[in-house]
Formats: sequence, structure tokens, C-alpha cells
Amino acid sequence: MRTRLVEIGDAAALRAIYNPEVLETTNTFDLVARTLPEQEEWIRAHQSSHPCIVAVNDADHLGEPGARGERLLGFAVLSSFRTRPAYASTVENSVYVHREGRGRGVGEFLMRELIATAKVSGYHAIVARIVGENEGSIRLHEKVGFTLVGTEIEVGRKHGLWLDVVEYQYVVPEGE
Repeated sequence: MRTRLVEIGDAAALRAIYNPEVLETTNTFDLVARTLPEQEEWIRAHQSSHPCIVAVNDADHLGEPGARGERLLGFAVLSSFRTRPAYASTVENSVYVHREGRGRGVGEFLMRELIATAKVSGYHAIVARIVGENEGSIRLHEKVGFTLVGTEIEVGRKHGLWLDVVEYQYVVPEGE
């Protein structure tokens, strides 16, 4: 497995990974599945200062076909944390793993690569906002060094449920 930066030709694969999470779970607070043009626009927005990386499967046939005919097992992305200038060195992260790729270390691999990408990009802090019931994502973030910094009570509503959000943070070590 390896990572690379996302490409426009990966849009269908990212939709195949992300849209089931939108429609069937509370793992994202999006309520409507992305269309192909929306996913392409999202990719364009993540091809500069807030990069998205994809996990490429070089071992077998699992995953979704990506831009180069490779199979994609997941993606991880940095997004703007807040718009005010003092927050410019802080980003928010998201990670999504194809259902066929879960339990294979894809999420951890993506997260470690994303942390390295954040460091190279000059970011100081990474914030993860995770729905409180997503124990897998919570364990993943703790495993790679994120620390719980707070809980927002019933801030989201999806599938008829009020949802808490736990906030985790990682401070990128300087000088390593």
C-alpha cells in the first residue's frame, strides 16, 4: 500500500467510499450524497494548501478504481479549521476507508501519512471532530497520538438521532 495526492480522475472512487457513509451512517454530518461534479469540485479545492491523499492498494483487487487504474482503499484530507487568520496554522482532518479495506491498517497508514503531509505543509495543529459513537475513528486517532480535548453535546442531528461530537487534537512536533 502507498499514498499519493488525489487526482480529478479519482472522483468516482472517492464517491464510492464516501457516499455510503453519508447515506447509511452518522460518520459524516453530510446529509446528501455527492454527485460526480460535486466530488470533482471538492477534489479541486483539495489540490493546493489543504491536500487530500489516497491509499493505493498494490496487493490485491480490493477497493475502487482510481485515476490511474489503481485500486483505492481510502482517503484522508486536511481542511481549513476556521476562517480567521490566527487559525491558519491549524487544520481539521477527515479519513474514510473503503468498507472492504477496514481492518487492514489502511486508516492508520493514511493518518500517519496525513500527519507527515501536515508537517511538510507547515501546519502546527490538527483537529479531528468525530461523532461520539464512532469508536473505530476514536481508537484510530488515539493510536496515532491525538488527544481528547472536548465534547460537544447534541450538536448534530441525523437519521432522527441527536449526536455528540468529540474533538481530538494533535500538535505537530517541531524539529523532527
